[in-house]
Amino acid sequence: MRTMKNKLLGCMASALMTLTAMPALAQLKLPSPSPAAKVTQEVGVSEISVEYSSPAVKGRKVWGELVPNDKAWRSGANSATKITFSHPVTFGGKAVPAGSYSIVSLPSQKGWKVMLNTDLGLWRGGTPYDAAKDVASVSATTTEIPSRERLTYLFTDTTDDGTRLDLEWEKLRISVPIQVDTAALAKANIEQAQKNTAGMHASAASYIAETSKDYAAALKHADAAVAASPTWYNHWVRAGVLSSMGKWADARKSAQAAWDLGQKDKNFFYRDQVSKALAEWKNKK
Repeated sequence: MRTMKNKLLGCMASALMTLTAMPALAQLKLPSPSPAAKVTQEVGVSEISVEYSSPAVKGRKVWGELVPNDKAWRSGANSATKITFSHPVTFGGKAVPAGSYSIVSLPSQKGWKVMLNTDLGLWRGGTPYDAAKDVASVSATTTEIPSRERLTYLFTDTTDDGTRLDLEWEKLRISVPIQVDTAALAKANIEQAQKNTAGMHASAASYIAETSKDYAAALKHADAAVAASPTWYNHWVRAGVLSSMGKWADARKSAQAAWDLGQKDKNFFYRDQVSKALAEWKNKK
């Protein structure tokens, strides 16, 4: 009995040790055959990034064998390579909206094609490439380079208005130019900053006038709001402050400016109030 009991205890101990070791085995970290990689580039006020898996040559013939000609390729290993644009771009001469896309390549001895596809799940779970989902299909230039063991994406020749996306592997570089309308984006950012600044000043002017009644301070904010963004609303806020100060002539001018600008805005939601004020303030001095 004692012998059987000892054997049973030994088996239980062995099983416990095995179960205890399993989580450690599950967490075992080993090098990936195609490690994940990401490269990011700022172009003016935009950001472009590429996420991919990087296979190695390992003595194999890559082009024409490992990567067949005239067959859609995921432009990397594992899942499809993903490119993300923070703003609209021109990719190889084709306009592409902001967003994320799969990079699909078509290697060929007649000349490479590179496509951007809206399906981010390509080659994952057997999902096939569908050219109908392409947002761009462009020609790419190819150049012979010194040997590169691992597939690598690079951004080169970057300026404020553009960059070049290069894929390098084995002895080949595939390139596509990318252009960004940085001047228009910067202008839009400036205008938005002015609107934000104007909005803060207009809110401050209204709050101060309604609470502390410090109309001089409120007027400074109202003036700043109009200077930053001369909208009908900001003129109307200024008119309200001036009327509280009894400066009727200036109040009427601001209200009239609000009225004139409001006629061009379908969201002129204070139309009735401005119209009423112009009528009531007409003869005030």
